Amino acid sequence: MEIGYHASHEQFPPSRLVAAASAAEAAGFAAVLSSDHFAPWSTGQDESGFAWTWLGAAMAATTVPFGIVTAPGNRYHPAITAQAIATVDELYPGRFTPCLGSGQALNEHVTGALWPRKPERNARLAESADVIRRLLDGETVDHDGRVTVRAARLYTRPSTPPPLFAAALTPGTAREVAAWADGLITVNAPEEQLRKVVDAFREGGGEGKPLHLQVHVSWDADEDRARNQALDQWRFVALPAGLNQELELPEQFDAACAHVPAGALEPGVIVSADLGRHAAALASYADLGFSRAYVHQVGTDQERFIDVFGERVLPQLV
Repeated sequence: MEIGYHASHEQFPPSRLVAAASAAEAAGFAAVLSSDHFAPWSTGQDESGFAWTWLGAAMAATTVPFGIVTAPGNRYHPAITAQAIATVDELYPGRFTPCLGSGQALNEHVTGALWPRKPERNARLAESADVIRRLLDGETVDHDGRVTVRAARLYTRPSTPPPLFAAALTPGTAREVAAWADGLITVNAPEEQLRKVVDAFREGGGEGKPLHLQVHVSWDADEDRARNQALDQWRFVALPAGLNQELELPEQFDAACAHVPAGALEPGVIVSADLGRHAAALASYADLGFSRAYVHQVGTDQERFIDVFGERVLPQLV
């Protein structure tokens, strides 16, 4: 299983994340995953650079594969998403894996459009994925449905279209997206829950397709600091998935999470000063069938995390 680094645009400015991606490659991380937010999760984070601009700079500074989790159909028209994907992959052939999700109101509310219920968002995602795939294949696309497309054609395309992964958090969504996705990305959860997501994807048509995982960790040499930084930076992980997708503003996330105790964060965040525990947790995901795990250090000291994990955790996973 490849171990990648997650670049969190909600927490850090793009310039720092370019340097972090380069440092991660030098430390032995085998890939990089980018978030794609318009707003941060909390008022204490206060960053959210444009991920697609950042991809051009970060991929120019590195040689490893990159992924991004992005939501077509609202803030991005699927034709624009397709153009962005095509440009990145033409610049860096074979290094890019776009992962398409149904989105969150936190990022999508800015257009002022009605935020649909989850089943409608999933249906719109499937339509958007079809439009994107057809455009990447060189078709001129007309489409009338939940999204509207008129005579769209990509004039700059990569020689081989990249795979289109789907992002899913629940077994229901994983089963649904398997019909169109070339692979799946999900987030760390209890083993039983992850196994249900993986099984549902395979049962829905994803048998044999690759599985990627985003893993939130909070590491510090001091256990109390590891716990406190997780609570400060990533406490919203304790919210139910449905609520996480419906809140619109960082201030609303702050209010919803005001009384979340540190003990509620796990297993959404693996909190530990013990590097051996982190290595064992990452190794366990390979047994579930994941071929790549992107590690997201939720604490603010990214540089020390990259150095320490590169030196003491990655060698245990070779």
